[in-house]
Amino acid sequence: MNVKILVVDDEQSIIDIVTAYLEKEGYEVITAMDGPSGLKAARVQKPDLIVLDIMLPGMDGVEVLSQLRRESDVYVIMLTAKAEETDKIVGLSVGADDYLTKPFSPRELIARVKAALRRLRGGAGLPDERTLAFEHVRIDTGSRQVWLGDIPIELTTTEFDLLKTLAEHHGRVLSREQLLEKVWGYDYYGEIRVVDVHIGHIRQKFGDDDLIATVRGVGYRFEDRGD
Repeated sequence: MNVKILVVDDEQSIIDIVTAYLEKEGYEVITAMDGPSGLKAARVQKPDLIVLDIMLPGMDGVEVLSQLRRESDVYVIMLTAKAEETDKIVGLSVGADDYLTKPFSPRELIARVKAALRRLRGGAGLPDERTLAFEHVRIDTGSRQVWLGDIPIELTTTEFDLLKTLAEHHGRVLSREQLLEKVWGYDYYGEIRVVDVHIGHIRQKFGDDDLIATVRGVGYRFEDRGD
């Protein structure tokens, strides 16, 4: 299956090296060097994954992603030029699935891209087509749909995978490190706060802070009671 990746960055040197590494892996690469053209490319080209810089001319990456999330759940790895916590959290808060801080290793980016694509393809072997049914929540792993009672809940790829992983271990506490390994699918060297932000998104969409319990100093536990 042909995989299309959009790279949006205003530094030609980064565009060149990321493109070279991605094309070496056999991916089709589309590039843009400012926010408006990156948003247009995302809408027209429908990439499987986007590598998006946070600092862009015309429209910054946060605004690009904010607009894109209104119409797409495409997997987004955001590039941040600074190491400050605020840059990372702002990117994640508008829907980035992952982030890398510049300067970054192209090999690490490739590892994250591969892990993301494995998740998007459903992994190796037969597709996972189960229904996880609880008192209030129903998760269809085949169609990747979630309901709260009879109300459908729209989740991004990462939010769905987090919820599914917690639900598969309902009643059991999973640490942030375990969730990073199970959901992001690689040796994660970034800030584990990425888990907290996505958990917050899930709680907000369900309108329920009790659905996923925080176990202080340990991690998270799915609380909805099964039948």
